[in-house]
Formats: sequence, C-alpha cells, structure tokens
Amino acid sequence: MNIEIITILILAVFVGFEIITKVPPTLHTPLMSGSNAISGISIIGAVLATTVDGDIAKWLGFVAVAFAMINVVGGFMVTDRMLKMFKKKK
Repeated sequence: MNIEIITILILAVFVGFEIITKVPPTLHTPLMSGSNAISGISIIGAVLATTVDGDIAKWLGFVAVAFAMINVVGGFMVTDRMLKMFKKKK
C-alpha cells in the first residue's frame, strides 16, 4: 500500500508542476487567490493521509500538510497585496 501512496504523490507533484508552469505570469495572482479553497481541501486530504498505518505514510502526510499550509498562507498574502493595490491612498 505504501507504493500506491508514493505513486500518487509523485503523479500529483508532476501534474501540479506541469499545470503551474503553463500559467502566464499575468494570470498567476488571480489563480492563486482562487486556489485557496483547493488548498484547504488538500489540507483535509493530507490530514487524513497522516492516519494511514505506516511511518512513510505519516511522514508524507505531515509534509503534505506543511506544503498545503504554506500554499494557503501564501495565497492569502498575495490576495491581500492584490486588493491593497486597488484601495485609494490617503
């Protein structure tokens, strides 16, 4: 079962990399702010992955939680910065 989890992880990393590299820079900020909900779902899946038996699965789940949290926080920071650009300066 651990081979299946590692295979899914490797495929997810490959697909995610391929999708992100195809996005033009002008669309990256709006897409990142919209991807926060998807990252929240990823956190739930990663937390569930930590409950699987086996040390490798628990560590991969922990790493997935950490990366998903970094993505969520980064997405909110980018969204906040983008929204500040449209506010009137005093």
